[in-house]
Order: sequence, then C-alpha cells, then structure tokens
Amino acid sequence: MQLVVARIGRAHGIKGEVTVEVRTDEPELRLGPGAVLATDPAATGPLTIESGRVHSGRLLLRFEGVRDRTGAEALRNTLLIADVDPEEFPEDEDEFYDHQLIDLDVVLADGTEIGRITEISHLPSQDLFIVERPDGSEVMIPFVEEIVTEIDLEEQRAVITPPPGLIDESEAVVVSSRDEETGEEASGDADEAPKGDA
Repeated sequence: MQLVVARIGRAHGIKGEVTVEVRTDEPELRLGPGAVLATDPAATGPLTIESGRVHSGRLLLRFEGVRDRTGAEALRNTLLIADVDPEEFPEDEDEFYDHQLIDLDVVLADGTEIGRITEISHLPSQDLFIVERPDGSEVMIPFVEEIVTEIDLEEQRAVITPPPGLIDESEAVVVSSRDEETGEEASGDADEAPKGDA
C-alpha cells in the first residue's frame, strides 16, 4: 500500500536541500537517509534521501543527484510516497495510518450515526476528519482526544463527543459582544485599574 508521507516545499540554500511538510507520524522511519520514495508526479521520482536535518523546526532533506537550488526548486510541491505493509501498525497504540481511518463510520457515544470518514486533512495545528453525512454534505471533525473518544478498528468506527454546533449548526452557542459590554460586567470593569500602563 502506498501512503503520502511528505510534500516537498521550497528550496533551502544553494546545495540542493528542500524544506518538507511532513505527513507521517514516523518521519525518522519513513524519511531517513537511504529511503527510496515514489513521487507524485511520478516522473519526478523515485527519489532517494541522501541526508536530513531539522532547521528552525522544519525538516530539510537532500536527495541523491540534486546538488543545487535549481534542482531543488524543480521538486517543489512533489508528494513523497512510501510503500507500507497494509498490516503494519504505528508503534504508538494511539496513532493510526490514514488508510486505517478512511471509511470508518463516525458515531456518537449513543450510537447515532454521523457519517463516514472520506479523507484526513493534515493541518499544522491538528488533523481533521472529513466526514460525509448520509445526505451527502460534509462535516469536519478535529482529530483530538477531547472530541474523538474512541477508534475501534475491529468495529470499523470512530466514536465522537462533539461540542455544541460542531455537527448541528442549530445547536451552536452564539456569543454577542454587546452582551459582554452591558449590565453589571461593564460597571464592574470601571472599578478596575487600566491595564497595560504598569
């Protein structure tokens, strides 16, 4: 099975290094020196990782045969793809590969069906489940412990406890800034010393 493990970003310096947007929880395993990766577009690869290092919080890679900035820039936006055994699991039992999560049924704790995971979106701050509802609409569920309480691969389901408004917009709590400025709260603020002048 092939999994996208990274996307190549900008060239870094003049010796062929590139920045990489990591899309795997195991970069040391998938993106280590000597790893041979397929690419999308396919004509760009395969690419063999020669070296890697972290610089200012970003992973930098150098590939065999890429020696200058021009060659590095030509790789920009290329997806790096690793061959992974479909039966393989991440070392951490609380982590999952994307292919294990795609097509899971998403349900509430009481069993109410919400939909089916069709995509995993990897954002810098967190991952999102893109869930297709029975009516064809989509909802985005943050893949965080407070919301996704259980992943059951045997039962092929993800159990969630969404905050109000995440699944049903009619349940959203709307806070008006005018409410905060009126009433006792406003008069109470007047007794406080001005902030920021200390």
